[in-house]
Amino acid sequence: MNRFLKFIICTAAVSLFAVSMEASCPEGDGKDWRERIMSEKIAFLTGAIGLTPEEAQAFWPVYNQTWDERGKAQFAVMKAYRELEEAVDGNRTKDIPALLDKYLDAIKVRNKTDEACADKFRKVLPVEKVAKLYIGEERFRRQQIHKLHHGK
Repeated sequence: MNRFLKFIICTAAVSLFAVSMEASCPEGDGKDWRERIMSEKIAFLTGAIGLTPEEAQAFWPVYNQTWDERGKAQFAVMKAYRELEEAVDGNRTKDIPALLDKYLDAIKVRNKTDEACADKFRKVLPVEKVAKLYIGEERFRRQQIHKLHHGK
């Protein structure tokens, strides 16, 4: 029965994520690929963290919300980076100081977002499981990079 309940909760979490991705991702923009990766990530993290069914029910909605927040913060960092890179590569030296400040500010915002997300996770999970979340996310990221490089 315990496995069945976990399966139901994981299925619900994947469904909620798929609905949120569908709303935020236009057709033909890699939606199937993103959904597949997120399904793998949800399964990987659920196992890595060792979520109970009750914890999973409280955790996944918070994670999905923070995923959007973290994604927006990272997008701002990458946008500022590209602008800075273009200025450096194009020898636009007068633009560089302002663009460097913009990039560093975006990193600060991303870091504050990460701290706020960690606080939200601590409200629904024990601190040990929050630590396992971050370790699991990094392991999953490395696993995906390995698959990309080795074609597996």
